[in-house]
Amino acid sequence: MSAPEPVLPEPVRPEPVLIARHLTRSLPGDPPATLVADADLAILPGRFTAIVGPSGCGKSSLLYLLGLIDRPTSGQLLLDGRDLAQMSGDDRARIRLEHFGFVFQFHFLLPEFTALENVMLPLRRLGRLSQAQARERAMQMLADVGLGDKWMKPPDRLSGGERQRVAIARALANNPRLVLGDEPTGNLDSVNSARVVDLFRDLAHKQGRAVVCVTHDMGIADLADIRVTMLDGRVVEVREQHPAPSAGTQ
Repeated sequence: MSAPEPVLPEPVRPEPVLIARHLTRSLPGDPPATLVADADLAILPGRFTAIVGPSGCGKSSLLYLLGLIDRPTSGQLLLDGRDLAQMSGDDRARIRLEHFGFVFQFHFLLPEFTALENVMLPLRRLGRLSQAQARERAMQMLADVGLGDKWMKPPDRLSGGERQRVAIARALANNPRLVLGDEPTGNLDSVNSARVVDLFRDLAHKQGRAVVCVTHDMGIADLADIRVTMLDGRVVEVREQHPAPSAGTQ
């Protein structure tokens, strides 16, 4: 008689880093234009989440609400139980600097600065490290994205893929809990797009960060752990596509 199959425990679902409840953003008008309507979403650490949907459906608007770039008309946005939606502008800016990292379709690197100096900018704004410590941290971030030998180059002497990787290093400089990307591969060729997506997946699976990316590229969406689909400003589906990595892989 064969031994019974062992019963494996269900993986423990991590506590969300960020929770959106009935998040809504409308612009005044007659009638008002609703960009995001009644969105409920939990952003999990160690998971790569893709937000998809047709053009104009509210993907970027939702991302900007999650990242405290825009303020909701109504609803809650909870980080560690605190409602960020109702905080003052100064408090929201401080939390954004401490906990969030952003990567956009356009890298927004300062052309007069070197790669190293661009990555050091958020470290200087936060002001927790000495100049030497900030430089060491920025050098490590550049090395982590494969650009340790390009630290002296200004943006115009880097390729498009290299510039975007500098932007990712800058986004990671302050050790954020959440990394948010708005079409971060939109201006890249397939090789550099794949490299950026691999970096995002590593940030989630190996470093345990919450990574959220707006994309129109369904190939990228297929690689995400969680796919959030939007239509007409609403979240219409949240689908878990891949099993959560085990604790030993994070």
